[in-house]
Amino acid sequence: MIRDPVASTNIASIGYDAPSETLEVEFTNNSVYQYYNVPAHLYDQLMMAGSKGQFLNAYIKNGYPYSRVG
Repeated sequence: MIRDPVASTNIASIGYDAPSETLEVEFTNNSVYQYYNVPAHLYDQLMMAGSKGQFLNAYIKNGYPYSRVG
């Protein structure tokens, strides 16, 4: 999945696959997680959020299944 670099203290890059609704997040410690069944509007809000880390923690981490992939 192609990820775009983002300005964040703990997130290095974010990618999204719309057909599968999979959000992929690379953290600054080089770990990569995929979050599943994430709607496109939530991805859009994440990309526009002032603090991507806070948005991820508040709206995605505990609400969607995920796995570490890297």
